[in-house]
Amino acid sequence: MNRKIALIRGDGIGPEIMDQALLALDAAAKKFGHTFTYAEAPMGGSAIDAFGVPLPDSSLKTCLDCDSTLLSAIGGPKWDSIDPQLRPEKGLLALRAGMKLYANLRPAKLIPQLKDASPLRSDIVDRGIDFIVVRELIGGAYFGEHKTWSENGEQAASDLMAYQEHEIRRIVKVGFDTAMKRGKRLCSVDKANVLDSSKLWRKVVNEVAKDYPQVEVRHMYVDNCAMQLVKDPSQFDVIVTENLFGDILSDEASQITGSIGMIPSSSMGEGTRGLYEPIHGSAPDIAGQDKANPIGMILAAAMMLRYSLDMPAEAEAIEKAVSTALEDGLRTPDIWVEGMTAVGCAGMGQAIAQRI
Repeated sequence: MNRKIALIRGDGIGPEIMDQALLALDAAAKKFGHTFTYAEAPMGGSAIDAFGVPLPDSSLKTCLDCDSTLLSAIGGPKWDSIDPQLRPEKGLLALRAGMKLYANLRPAKLIPQLKDASPLRSDIVDRGIDFIVVRELIGGAYFGEHKTWSENGEQAASDLMAYQEHEIRRIVKVGFDTAMKRGKRLCSVDKANVLDSSKLWRKVVNEVAKDYPQVEVRHMYVDNCAMQLVKDPSQFDVIVTENLFGDILSDEASQITGSIGMIPSSSMGEGTRGLYEPIHGSAPDIAGQDKANPIGMILAAAMMLRYSLDMPAEAEAIEKAVSTALEDGLRTPDIWVEGMTAVGCAGMGQAIAQRI
């Protein structure tokens, strides 16, 4: 097969970890007889420096013209003081909207070789951590009306968390479909005791649930869910929730697995074209020092092979290579412990590619 993949190399450690993901993709392509063609799509801080905007129209067109998009990480303190409408994060929001990517799937799975890296007690970890957060991505407070005004001699501000029924229904269906492929257990997270948007959310979940009688459904307030994630994460299979809650809970979920550098995520919409990225940031403090962990980026590439390019065997080959490299004791600085073999970003990427 010949597949065209858009690359957003990003900022900070982004270009370094992207290089390692491409090593893995090229190794998989060679092993299985495929050809991957790459198209550059600048976005984020680097795009601001080169084009004056965080997402040039040409980059969005490239992503729309490709079979899938691979994104590393964007942003950094260099662009913190510029016009808020031109910050790197605005490029990501515009990309999600432009590609109509309304569902973010972020797995939280403990890698056995890194069991001791989890901040949770061993008796909690031993019960197992293997769930996925399905987050609505282009609605809610992040895309609602934002206002700042003066009132009675002081400033006031508001952010509108608004959802239409069809927006809730489509993300909830993704949650149920994901549960059907996993353990058939879905936890819908809201704040229906306070928010009208959550009351509508819960109503739609109950309606959609009638089409999935095999799936066990329960509702949970977001504050309780945050507590339960650290108390007993083994109780969760699929969590589906709105944009703001999903942003917070998925970050918490990633941390209990031991390292934020190990987790990939996908953003999907209609059709198979998706956006795949690691969940960590651009880490400008270690950029260019060969200290970054490329595994989250490499696993994002594997996720892309499985879900957008219909190449499950190729994805499994990459995932197995990651597991073997860790089993062989290789560790980047963020996950290194006494007795393991320290390697840099490039060293880990090369070791994984060699094991594919």
